[in-house]
Amino acid sequence: MNRPLSLAEEEQLNHLYSERVDKYLDAGAGECWMKRDDIAALVAGALRHFEGIRYRLFAWCVMPNHVHTVVQPLSGYDLPGVVHSWKSFTSKGANRVIGRTGHFWQPEPYDHLIRDEEDFGRQVDYVLSNPVRAGLRDWKWVGVAPGVARGVARRVARASRPC
Repeated sequence: MNRPLSLAEEEQLNHLYSERVDKYLDAGAGECWMKRDDIAALVAGALRHFEGIRYRLFAWCVMPNHVHTVVQPLSGYDLPGVVHSWKSFTSKGANRVIGRTGHFWQPEPYDHLIRDEEDFGRQVDYVLSNPVRAGLRDWKWVGVAPGVARGVARRVARASRPC
């Protein structure tokens, strides 16, 4: 159309891109190192390690090949720094455990700015229901902060289909 996208068009494009990436990841694409309990535990521990110190971690889910969080950096910290810290620590640890070298994570994260309480609830529900959408059964690598429970977050849903 030979013009910049409007804000609504950019949001729609981001939504469509996000849906496509999610379907790709939930289908088990790429390496699924985090289906191993030792690697998933390493990542989950890193996510929770500085909770309340560098950030507030409202909800998280370690999937076999990616991670979702709802997180708020605290004063003096920013999201890129928090994510870098998680990725740096876990990539070194996971590569050591697996006995490999090289990149463990994709270079850039996808983030979403939560604008209001309704959106917050949607994002928490999205993160906590990710294993169900991916068809994982009895997936234990999911967490929510006390008092955050809403919608899907009120239950631990189970489905079937491993990565």
